[in-house]
Amino acid sequence: MKIGLYFGTFNPIHVGHLIIANHMAEHSDLDQVWLVVTPHNPLKKKSTLLDDYHRLQMVYLATEDYPKLKPSDIEFKLPQPNYTVNTLVHLEEKYPNHEFSLIMGEDNLKSLHKWKNYEAILAHHEIYVYPRISSETENLELKNHAKIHLIDAPVVEISSTTIRNNIKSAKNIRPLLSPKVWEYIDHNLFYKK
Repeated sequence: MKIGLYFGTFNPIHVGHLIIANHMAEHSDLDQVWLVVTPHNPLKKKSTLLDDYHRLQMVYLATEDYPKLKPSDIEFKLPQPNYTVNTLVHLEEKYPNHEFSLIMGEDNLKSLHKWKNYEAILAHHEIYVYPRISSETENLELKNHAKIHLIDAPVVEISSTTIRNNIKSAKNIRPLLSPKVWEYIDHNLFYKK
């Protein structure tokens, strides 16, 4: 089975994340997309990042009606701070019959050469890249690499930061969240302070 790994803090997960994940699952050769919730880095100030399990629960609520999208807490169990290359090794050991690929925006592809062991990642894993308004593919040195697939996905510029700020300002952001995620946030009074 071919799995696309879509990493994020998902703080909170919003419709933009779902649009990208679902597009990758439906319009590429990936069988499933796993939304990997990245844990809070203990070396960083907590700031507005919700508890890991609340963010995982929101991803679960957002994806439960999409059979090809799965929440993943795989990084919760790994030593922190963690690197993507370590997550990939762990997943390959745990699921030897799966083939893992990465999903990232063009903005992340630009900095891929700064990732720990990025050459090993590129040697063993395909990368599916979705467009971002803020980036230009002309400047991407790696875009012609055999393992890089530029996917013509919808350009979605919705920010979790903007959603959090709007909740704090008592603005209606319901169209930007799946109904179950909105209810979970509202019920728990998240992002109000």
